Parts: sequence; C-alpha cells; structure tokens
Amino acid sequence: MAHVFAGGRVEFTSDQHFGVGANLILPGRGKNMGGGWETKRSRAKGHKDWVIIKLGVAGFLEHADVDTAHFKGNFPASCEIHGLYTDTNVDWKADPREEDWKLILSRTKLGPHRQHFLQFDDVEGQVYTHIKLTIYPDGGLQRIRVFGRRSEVVGGAADNLAAPEYVSVTASPSEEITCSGTAMSIPVLPLTPEAFAPFGKVVQAYGDVAAVPKGTKVSPANAGSANKFHKLSLLESSYPSAAGATSGISVYRCQPCQDVTPGGLLDLKVLERHPFTNQAFVPMGRGSGEGLRDPGHSYLVVVAQNGENDRPDLRTLRAFVATAAQGIVYNTAIWRKS
Repeated sequence: MAHVFAGGRVEFTSDQHFGVGANLILPGRGKNMGGGWETKRSRAKGHKDWVIIKLGVAGFLEHADVDTAHFKGNFPASCEIHGLYTDTNVDWKADPREEDWKLILSRTKLGPHRQHFLQFDDVEGQVYTHIKLTIYPDGGLQRIRVFGRRSEVVGGAADNLAAPEYVSVTASPSEEITCSGTAMSIPVLPLTPEAFAPFGKVVQAYGDVAAVPKGTKVSPANAGSANKFHKLSLLESSYPSAAGATSGISVYRCQPCQDVTPGGLLDLKVLERHPFTNQAFVPMGRGSGEGLRDPGHSYLVVVAQNGENDRPDLRTLRAFVATAAQGIVYNTAIWRKS
C-alpha cells in the first residue's frame, strides 16, 4: 500500500539531507545508500526525523517491512509508526495534525543492512490513508512497505472484532491453556531479532557481519575458518531450590502441520509456557541413519506475553516463520504454541 506503483506518495519529510524521502516507496531494495532516505546527523537530545506517506488506497493495515539495506553503520537506532485517516488534502508543514495521529507501531529497535517485518498494534476495524514513519535519532532507511487490505469503508471506522476468550487453565512446571472464543487472525511474518525481542532471542549466524544486531560480539575462530557470534542468549532458571530441577537437552521429532486450510490459515488451539526457565529450540538438519531424509526448511513460532491472572495476553500475540538456519530461545514464562 506504501508503494509508488500502488499509487502511494511521500507528502512530507522533516529532513532529506543525503537521500530523498520519495526513495522509500520505490521498487526493489536499492543498490547503495544513495537509493534510500537519509537525514543529516544530529547530536541534539531527543532528536528525531519523520516522513509522511499517503497510501495508494485507504485500507486496513496489517504489518510493515522497514528495510535498512546498505545502511551498515548509519541506520536509525529505532523507529515508530503512526497512522491517520483523512479525506482531505493536508499541508503538513502548516498543519501537522498532531492530535489525529494514532500510534500503530511502538518504538522498535532496528538493525543494520536488513529487512524488519513488524506487525502493527491495535489497528483492527480502523481505516487509514496515511502513515508517519519516525526514526530516532537520525540516519538512513532504504525502503518501507506497508501491507494490508483495501477498504470501501468511508470515515475511517468499521466494526471492531470482539476480543478472544480463554478457558480450561491447568498449571504445573509446564503450564498449558486452551483458547476458545471469537476468532481473530494474525499474519505470520519472517523471524527477525528485533521483532522477536519482546519474547526471546534469535540464534543464528550471519554471512555478512555488517548485518549482525548491534551489541553482538563477533570474533574469528578455528584458525580463521569460522566466525563466532558470542552469547546470543544466556540460560535462565528460577526453580525453587527444593524442586531439585536440572538443566538438560531434549530432542523433539515433530510432524508438519496437517490442518492448514487452502487459504493458508491455521487454527491456534493451545498455548503453553515454562514459568521457571527459558527454552531453546534449534532445528536439526538432514542426516543418515536416524536423521530425516527430507527435513523441513522452516517452522512456525507463535508467542504471547503473560497477561492478567497468568493468562496469555492475546493483544501481544505474534506469529513468525523461522528458517532451518535459525534457532529461538523463548524468554521465561512466555506463552508459545506447543
């Protein structure tokens, strides 16, 4: 929806010192930093820059792809996105309409030289015509893509979906909950460290060390034949001392999902969590003997934060598709699809 070929256009930029804002909605992923939007450096406390984009059509929004391709050292530290509905032309310099913008993506860390797939918050039943992408404190982005569906609703509002309910709670060292109630749908997005950060850690190597998340130590190993990505996750355990619990490594042999609908939907029926430890899942590949001859190439990750009364907060429900080159570590007490 935010694409020049879909009718989108950039209507305002706070700064475009090195690269113009209109580049953000061009096709492709650019060839270098000059193909994106880049602002001048600022040392002012609390500085930010922003761009306002009119979507190709008014619609219901789902998620964004914020791309920092080629920006390896001067990418923004974080970004946030607001949405707005208007059926009139606006002079954004004279009338910024600050009171009308609604936050649809809270401030999220960004990494260098890669795509960030980020689900919008609290957008159900609301139609938008514009987004405002804000970066902190400055820097460059290559592209932004906004995904959703066209709406024929006039006036910016539609009936909201009812919130799901939860029933049948059981508790043990591994807690499980069955979900029922009014259906809701969420997108399944490619797994990235920044989007998964509220729920855990992504364990993976990087072919280009310039794309490694900020703060990750990388050093050569094995006489220079390997790169070591240090301590991508730490182990956690908060069992009572009397529990006699121990850490261990287990192996799951999983079957692929069998109940995916022709439309690509999969019902989520059960969530579980481990309240005393974090959990690591690392896929194992092809092998002879007991190894799988045709292993999977990706797997589904569904997570939610803990909410009131120790039940999942489905407002935070997220779904990701991880590749076989990515492991994950769930934070302690994070609800997940079993």
